[in-house]
Amino acid sequence: MPGISKKAQVMPESPIRRLVPYAEEAKRQGKKVYHLNIGQPDIETPKVSLDAIKNLDDKVFAYSHSAGNESYRRKLTGYYQNIDIPVDHNEILITTGGSEAITFAFMACMNPGDEVIIPEPFYANYNGFAVSAGINVVPVTSSIENDFALPPIEDFEALITEKTKGIVICNPNNPTGYLYSEEELKSLAEIVKKHDLYLFSDEVYREFCYDGNSHFSAMHLGMDEHVIMIDSVSKRYSMCGVRVGCLVTKNKDILKAVLKFAQARLCPPYLGQVASEAAIDTPKAYFDEVYQEYIARRDYMVNRLNEMQGVKSPMPKGAFYTVVSLPVDDADVFSQWMLESFDYNKQTVMMAPASGFYSTPGLGKNEVRIAYVLNKSDLENAMQCLEEGLKAYPGRTI
Repeated sequence: MPGISKKAQVMPESPIRRLVPYAEEAKRQGKKVYHLNIGQPDIETPKVSLDAIKNLDDKVFAYSHSAGNESYRRKLTGYYQNIDIPVDHNEILITTGGSEAITFAFMACMNPGDEVIIPEPFYANYNGFAVSAGINVVPVTSSIENDFALPPIEDFEALITEKTKGIVICNPNNPTGYLYSEEELKSLAEIVKKHDLYLFSDEVYREFCYDGNSHFSAMHLGMDEHVIMIDSVSKRYSMCGVRVGCLVTKNKDILKAVLKFAQARLCPPYLGQVASEAAIDTPKAYFDEVYQEYIARRDYMVNRLNEMQGVKSPMPKGAFYTVVSLPVDDADVFSQWMLESFDYNKQTVMMAPASGFYSTPGLGKNEVRIAYVLNKSDLENAMQCLEEGLKAYPGRTI
């Protein structure tokens, strides 16, 4: 019997989705499952996007340009210029979600066997994108003790070898909710320039910065040849399913290289581009309401978590996640147990074990990522379930 490839063998499972079969079985047993494992907001998609699809009178859903519809790219330049990122539409390439943008960037910038440094914990699918591109992730560890701030620059420097070709930053961060400051990014810029590296900046949570903090884009660092920015409509407009993102850079060689990968997959999703182009006209009131809603959810959930015995959660400065330390022997086992063996009033909670967001073996063993993407009432029920589950779990450590 033919075997599968080595690449397929080392491709990691998603810690965000790995427990789905257990959640499905819990639902078949009549349990209500609160999905705190995945960044799927319950916020409504903007009406302008829904109407654009409903009112579409095209007779053919044709291929777009491999770089994306020019009308959409031109309209995106206005969005970026409004946040002081002056780009031309030819410096934007539309992709099938931010995921494809990162994969294309890795493949265009690095050879198999090259290395990229990423602060951990990091978005788990970066591992999968790296495997797809044939490159290696080298982690630099951040800690819950200082809210997952950027590790010291000396720690990055110590990891740089002749194989190092780039650094990945997610800002605001998924999974930790940490918001990297202008000073932190400028310190990264120094070693990027010193060692002639790429800086891959995932900025899909740009709109979600809290407590008066503002977002500082890597595009503001003045390193046009080094910076590749990744963006997406999934979270900004609550349109995860349209699968539209983009890659933005002023490096013309990278743009030409990425376009060849884009041509190989023909074009990004047609209907997704229609919805995304319309979304740029979303009124400010929509974002104001969403912002206040996430603040309320964050404040409730994080405070409630920290009230539980033995539980520790930083207060996220951005995005809509937090990495939580739990008083359990193994968060992977606990998360599965919550779905498979526990319910509180026929309700339970699905979380993402944080071990899958680390690259260093053994880290994150008692941590989970929780997304505050549900309404306040559901969050209240979910937190009660979690607290009761912690009390009942046989492997509790406190």
